[in-house]
Amino acid sequence: MYVGGFERNFPNLTPSTTSFTGTDGKDHPYQSWPKSADGLRFSYMERHGKKFVVVRVADDASDVVLKNELVMVPGEHFGFGTRLSAEPTLVEDDGTVMKLLEDATKRNADHKDVSGELLKIRERFKFKLAEKKAAAKKR
Repeated sequence: MYVGGFERNFPNLTPSTTSFTGTDGKDHPYQSWPKSADGLRFSYMERHGKKFVVVRVADDASDVVLKNELVMVPGEHFGFGTRLSAEPTLVEDDGTVMKLLEDATKRNADHKDVSGELLKIRERFKFKLAEKKAAAKKR
């Protein structure tokens, strides 16, 4: 989900942040997460030069603001043909989502509090994937 311009909003970002300051100088509330976003939730900002960076990662148990943002690479982090916009973007490729999470963890390896929490999110995500595979086999 898009959560504002990086330079203006990242310095004040916290796990409880629910709005961003736009280029118009006004506060804009975050969009609601779609009900179908039942896995990991990545929040991203736009840096100058049209670079989109992940700044926050959440699941049902944790909400982590990254110390070091991660530049998102099309195809590698959110699938080919996926457009990022003001509306929340659903990425249903679990491998792509895992790659994004792992790269964010590596980018923040020097911040043990952040990387440790991201590793916990990864373990919960892997467990969910295993449950999903097991349920699919039973069908």
